[in-house]
Amino acid sequence: MEKSAGTKPQELLFPKPVFHNKIWGGRYLHDEYGYDIPDGDVGECWAISAHPNGDCTIEGGSFDGKSLSWLWEHEHELFGDAKGDRFPLLIKILDARQNLSVQVHPDDAYAAKHENGSLGKRECWYVLDCKPGASIVVGQRAKDREQFVRMVREGRWDDLLYSVPIKPGDFFMIEPGTIHAIQAGTVVLETQQSSDVTYRVYDYDRVQADGTRRELHIPQTLDVVDFDLPLPKSGDVAAPEKDGVTVLGTCPNFEVERVRVVPGSPARVPQTHDFMCVSVVHGTGGKVTSGAGSWELALGSHFVAPAGSGDLEFEGQMELIVSWPEG
Repeated sequence: MEKSAGTKPQELLFPKPVFHNKIWGGRYLHDEYGYDIPDGDVGECWAISAHPNGDCTIEGGSFDGKSLSWLWEHEHELFGDAKGDRFPLLIKILDARQNLSVQVHPDDAYAAKHENGSLGKRECWYVLDCKPGASIVVGQRAKDREQFVRMVREGRWDDLLYSVPIKPGDFFMIEPGTIHAIQAGTVVLETQQSSDVTYRVYDYDRVQADGTRRELHIPQTLDVVDFDLPLPKSGDVAAPEKDGVTVLGTCPNFEVERVRVVPGSPARVPQTHDFMCVSVVHGTGGKVTSGAGSWELALGSHFVAPAGSGDLEFEGQMELIVSWPEG
């Protein structure tokens, strides 16, 4: 049943991205997407976020200048029947000029108990760009805790870490408990729970600008790593494309689709969810029309379609990643 936030169609919400400098980042977010990013190595664009570490403000419209977290608290009808005390999703673009640390994330139960009530961090990656021959770490080979500890102590990272080759258009679901790392020369769109909890296992002995090394979290890693997770053979998307739409992945927290829009053939996306997050990740852009009006879109545009916005019609030349909460 279609969600509604009243009889008047709700306008689309365009958050202003928040950027984070990272030791492994670069300038791709400016060079490719035209974002006005800070000086230095920028690794993350938090495109749609209400997390305290990067709470986006809305640009334009009736809620201009309001933060997404404020809207969740004070204008919750925009988000239909979505439950919880915080906006549940976080949409990022990650520019890995260098390798990210080898890391793992906890589930909801562990994070709530050990990380001041935080959500856990289930996430997924859609590969936007990568250098030839690139790969990504999406698992580990140890059979149990004892073997894992031994391989870490001995520095046998090539034996421990499981990598697969990647190409643009690949998709990976990263379950809590998965040892993982985005590798150098890779750009991904990440859809995740609204959490910033990361446990580092290995950081290549890198030294930061201040001469220190980033903290590792081996005890927490041993608490949360899941030794029973299957190892993916590739990031190939198995689902068929239908009318330009491909289901990339579904999990207990969110569903993610890819939508291709081509000139002369508008794409229609039904709004039957509490809200939807939409990102323009490839192409020259175009226009989106909802029940409340029309908006121009460019490469790198992101918006939230609230409950009651009406179905979305896209025109132009672009590839979209669309997600919404589950559960």
